[in-house]
Amino acid sequence: MAIVKKKDLTILEQTYLPQVVKGLGQTFKQMFKPKFTRQYPEERWVSPPSFRGRPVLVEEQGKERCVACGLCSRVCPALAIEVQAGETELEKERYPEKFEINMLRCIYCGFCEEVCPEEAIVMSDEFELVFNNQPEAIYGKDKLLFPKERVQKRLDFLKENR
Repeated sequence: MAIVKKKDLTILEQTYLPQVVKGLGQTFKQMFKPKFTRQYPEERWVSPPSFRGRPVLVEEQGKERCVACGLCSRVCPALAIEVQAGETELEKERYPEKFEINMLRCIYCGFCEEVCPEEAIVMSDEFELVFNNQPEAIYGKDKLLFPKERVQKRLDFLKENR
């Protein structure tokens, strides 16, 4: 077993001046490059399919895909999702009577999307959220349900990358 001795720093390297000068050089190069600014409200940003905006429930043929398994609420690290199941006589046995996401707690991690067996909850391309008070930030099924066509780009992306 050979012991390898690391090279000692020279006196100049011990002052860290070469690293500081290198960093300043990088800064000056960036300063003189052309700047890019998007004029936000007028110029809209088109998000790529991989973008994770706010979570939404997929609605297909007038009904939510969700079967109220509760996996999304269990995997949520911020404890932002609350699901209460109800029974139905339709082909699926359960549906969410209550499905709420506290958008102030949501950290947009996408775990809920990954764990969902029905692809019922997906991260949309919406990122503009405005609340005047805390109760407004709790999104129920009325604000969460999106038609499948509106999130089809994200669903296709998930199928390609799973």
